[in-house]
Order: sequence, then structure tokens, then C-alpha cells
Amino acid sequence: MSRLRLIAALGNPGAQYRAHRHSVGFMVAEELIRRHDWGPVRSRFSGLTVEGRLGPAVVLMVMPQTYMNLSGDSIGKAARFYKVGVDDILAIHDEVELPFGVVRLKRGGGLGGHNGLRSLEKVLRSREFWRVRVGVGRPPAPGADLAGYVLSPFAEPTEDVRALVVAAAELVELWLSGGESAPDAPGRDSAVGETG
Repeated sequence: MSRLRLIAALGNPGAQYRAHRHSVGFMVAEELIRRHDWGPVRSRFSGLTVEGRLGPAVVLMVMPQTYMNLSGDSIGKAARFYKVGVDDILAIHDEVELPFGVVRLKRGGGLGGHNGLRSLEKVLRSREFWRVRVGVGRPPAPGADLAGYVLSPFAEPTEDVRALVVAAAELVELWLSGGESAPDAPGRDSAVGETG
């Protein structure tokens, strides 16, 4: 019997945040739903959930509707209900420490000041969950407000944002197909627009 894999797609709920850097996890979730025809989307665990399969993997994807700072509350409810351990949890989140266009799959590590990851750690009592870190870069101006930057829409061309979302979705698929044998830290990179 296949183990359940829990995907925590992090973002802020509401149409006003839909295209913001901080909600890129939701954008990746929507791409995965489209690619694999997962559904229907339901309201559960203080979030929007969707179930599906990818190869042998049984998937529950949760998009918390609690705002970023309380994402762990939603994911914790789902993890407890289905008895999912941190080995089988993957968070998809924006990452300012990676340049725009770079996505990285890794397990564990620091939180980088990310409130969604901090909330997950608090509820799961571990940092050892998997992550797809979606590089959104830092503000171009030194000393610029980081919170304001991640809580604003992407400034990059639409096709580049789309390529970033697709690259992140492909790393989620890699994790789902590889299970415990998926690449571990320091991470498997995929950079949008790079060649050979």
C-alpha cells in the first residue's frame, strides 16, 4: 500500500495576493492540479485540499487559508488526521535567498526568516520536512523592505514567472516519484533559462 505524501503549498489566501511572490506556492499547486487533473478542490483542515496520484504516490495537497504565519495549523491538522510524518511532507515556498528563476529541492535546514516555515516547524516539531524552495530573489535596492517585496506581485515577465512555476512543479514531481531516494541537501537545482 502506498504511503500518503502531503504537499504544503504555502501562500496567502485572497485574490489580492494571487500573483504575489509570497504566494508562489499556490501558483505551483495550481500548476500541479492542471498537469495531473487532480481534484476536486475541497475545504478541509483550514485550507483548500486536493487529492491525487502521481505514479505510485498518493498525494494530499493542502493550500492553507490561514495566512502565512499560521500555515502550520492547517498542515498540522492534515498531518495528524492522516498520520503523516515529516519524511512524507513537502513544503513549496518562496525563497529570497535564491535568485529569481532558481528552484531547489532539499530536506531540512534553516528557516531563513520565513514565517510559513517557522509555523510548520512549530506544529510539526521538526525542521526535517522536505522543501521546494522557489527563488524569488531579493529587492533590487539595498535596504529595501523585504516584507513589502515578497508581498507584491512579480515584476519579471509573465513568461519567466510561468517558467519558474513549471520548474518548481517538476521538482515536486521528482520528489513524488523518488520518495526517500530523492536528492537530499545541499539540494537539487533547476534554473530557468540555463542551458547545459
